[in-house]
Amino acid sequence: MKTLFKNPSQIVTVNTNGKNEKRGKEASEIGVLENTSIIVTNGKITGFIPSDKVNGDYDEIIDLTGKTVLPGLVECHTHTAFAGSRANEFKQRLRGKSYEEIAKAGGGINTTVQAVRKASFEELLELVKPRVQYFIEQGITVLEIKSGYGLSFYDEIKLLQVIAKLNEIFPIDIVPTFLGAHTFPPEYKNDHAKYIDIIINELIPYVAEKKLAEFCDAFCESTAFTAKEIDIIFSEAEKAGLKLKLHTEQFNNIGGLETALKHNAVSVDHLEVLSEDEISAVANSNTVAVLLPGVSFFLDYDFAPARKLIDSGAVVALATDYNPGSSHIPNLNLIMSFAAIKMKMSVEEIISAVTINAAKAVGKEKTAGSIEPGKNADFAIFETNEYADIVYNVGKNLNWMTVKNGKPVFVKGS
Repeated sequence: MKTLFKNPSQIVTVNTNGKNEKRGKEASEIGVLENTSIIVTNGKITGFIPSDKVNGDYDEIIDLTGKTVLPGLVECHTHTAFAGSRANEFKQRLRGKSYEEIAKAGGGINTTVQAVRKASFEELLELVKPRVQYFIEQGITVLEIKSGYGLSFYDEIKLLQVIAKLNEIFPIDIVPTFLGAHTFPPEYKNDHAKYIDIIINELIPYVAEKKLAEFCDAFCESTAFTAKEIDIIFSEAEKAGLKLKLHTEQFNNIGGLETALKHNAVSVDHLEVLSEDEISAVANSNTVAVLLPGVSFFLDYDFAPARKLIDSGAVVALATDYNPGSSHIPNLNLIMSFAAIKMKMSVEEIISAVTINAAKAVGKEKTAGSIEPGKNADFAIFETNEYADIVYNVGKNLNWMTVKNGKPVFVKGS
């Protein structure tokens, strides 16, 4: 099957010259092509041709006149698989209670845990399906989804099985992450050792054996797991063959970043309270800094130091952190605009952060995240002649077509 994606106004290749990441100032170099068409063969990008010199036989020609092509967007940090609502906690925060105060009083993550435990597999699946479709409509071709709202053997596995089913239903790549170490469930509030024993001796072996997750994630925070506890969990996850991620440095510095870097985590996510020394440590590592400005907006607190991280040479990605409590925002375009306005990232840096660097954060950088020969033909095609419009139009979805492996999987209006 040979397809020509013909005559777009711009192709933003995010070309990496084989590096498969955009580190520091390289994030501003996004490789814009004009008067160029893309040749796709059997789902792979096989070349480019000047649009005014198109020739040869194609099984399909897709006219992109007046459109801008980006690599398929990568959403590298979500908690999309949840049930219930946290609107009452939103009201509490508007009255002055902090996220941490609500969590310490028994709310927060555990509110969602109760809703997930009550929901059946089928109910959860039906809740999550339209959320995944909404991401696809934004141009997202790789979507990470975490467990973490079950916090028992049965309910964590139930969530991961829902994610596996979503991967069967939808044409995009859905990356499953095991987040059993999200917080301590109520029944083990005073027996942390017992719950950690369940994670390392029951959940991790089962998840690895059944291949229910690619990553093991955890939350290192004063209301969740200590750095020492994370170290124990990560050691077992590594032995089981799971790759690592960590929620860390969100509200407090309690050693999470050091632990993540010690274990060569693929990504460290949040980082709102990074110290200067920690910025250098991230920049000098191969670990992706995944920044989540939607959380800072939704909880009304400091944004992560994106500018310092990039200027120090870090690999920076962006994500929604879509979840019911701290970032009830499934709109990646809005996140991109927050990054520009509140974190002082350039449009080019933002594009790198939601394509190739986000792909690296979920281990897909060799197949996704840039428009380079040999990679999957994953495209997000926008209704504009100018790529800056994608960030400039705050909260507005300009995506016209989502292409996965050379095939349109969403077309606006059809």
